[in-house]
Amino acid sequence: QVQLVESGGGLVQAGGSLRLSCGASGRTFSSYRMGWFRQAPGKDREFVASIMRSSSSTYYADSVKGRFTISRDNTKNTVYLQMNNVKPDDTAVYYCAASVGYGSNLRISDYDYWGQGTQVTVSS
Repeated sequence: QVQLVESGGGLVQAGGSLRLSCGASGRTFSSYRMGWFRQAPGKDREFVASIMRSSSSTYYADSVKGRFTISRDNTKNTVYLQMNNVKPDDTAVYYCAASVGYGSNLRISDYDYWGQGTQVTVSS
């Protein structure tokens, strides 16, 4: 079992930057693949980015590629999402998720544990 707590959300102007953090407690953090998802009002939750256990590989949704960077610090049990050049379409609740599995890491069903989410609002 792992508990996830997101932080760092808030209000930011278009073109600005924000860094989200997700702290984990419980089982060894380095044994999890980690992901970020988001859900905008009236829309389904969608994949944003993921990072493998040893940070060997990262994956991004096309909509954020080149603007967002996912990273992790296994010594601090924390995963980050650096958001640069944000756009109003990035407005959503952002969720951190942890996966014990292997293979696909892009689907909601690939993840076993979820945080409560943090709101990101981008003003135009």
